Amino acid sequence: MGTLGYYIALPFIYGVALLPFPLLYLLSDVLYFSLYHLVGYRKEVVLTNLRNSFPEKQEVEIRSIAKKFYQWFCDLTLETIKTLTISPGAVRERVELVGADILRAYAARNQSIIIVLGHFGNWELGGARYSAEPGVPPLIVIYHPLENRYFDRLMTRMRTRHGTGLYTMRETSKAMMRDKDRLTATAFIADQTPTPERAYWTTFLNQETPVFQGTETLARKLGKPVVYLSITRPRRGYYRMTVEPLVENPVHTQVGEITEIHTKRLERDIRNYPDLWLWTHRRWKHRKP
Repeated sequence: MGTLGYYIALPFIYGVALLPFPLLYLLSDVLYFSLYHLVGYRKEVVLTNLRNSFPEKQEVEIRSIAKKFYQWFCDLTLETIKTLTISPGAVRERVELVGADILRAYAARNQSIIIVLGHFGNWELGGARYSAEPGVPPLIVIYHPLENRYFDRLMTRMRTRHGTGLYTMRETSKAMMRDKDRLTATAFIADQTPTPERAYWTTFLNQETPVFQGTETLARKLGKPVVYLSITRPRRGYYRMTVEPLVENPVHTQVGEITEIHTKRLERDIRNYPDLWLWTHRRWKHRKP
């Protein structure tokens, strides 16, 4: 979608962003019916991913999870657009932060940290909620720029308007070395798909899976503790973000140890709440060399 498409879409995007939450979720219900029942958006990808990840589950349960996933996915899409206009007060109301004292303790001793999370819950609202919390290490999120510079600019505005900083994936290592003396909390999305030859391979959801090694490498090199953020959904429109220290002293860990720890922690969340993970993602498109 080029420049013309962006300017055509922009009024609709802001129209959605300005909707009150009851109307937002009514629109989400319509979107769910269209995506799941009419269009079948990536339905085979979702069902295949679920079957391979949960071979012990019956088909009726797989399809039930798929339906719940699409309902959450539509909510997630519109909630993400809503971050263009949502107030800090509304973010604090809708996302509970459990363990903020842990983050403030790191900040009090001027200890930067590395945060790991997945495409689980609502990571966009989670980032906004983190940045609304006083006294914690300032958040910097690693992101992959969009090809369309106009939409990329829109996403950047969406993610930074609450105070979150950004590193592009390409500049992450250099930027973290440059900023090593600043107090920061650098957030890595742990379930991206790296190239097979440069990845760490592990078993994740019953499948051979490549994982980026950058989180582990930079944690060991810079001596930054690794903290996991779990973002669950107690009820529709409301999330609970929980802070959990994973590795306090990464310097003396073995190769692969940190990666195994944060991957298994994310897997536990997905097994407990399978409808809250991004199953449309082609996570297993590569094979182990």
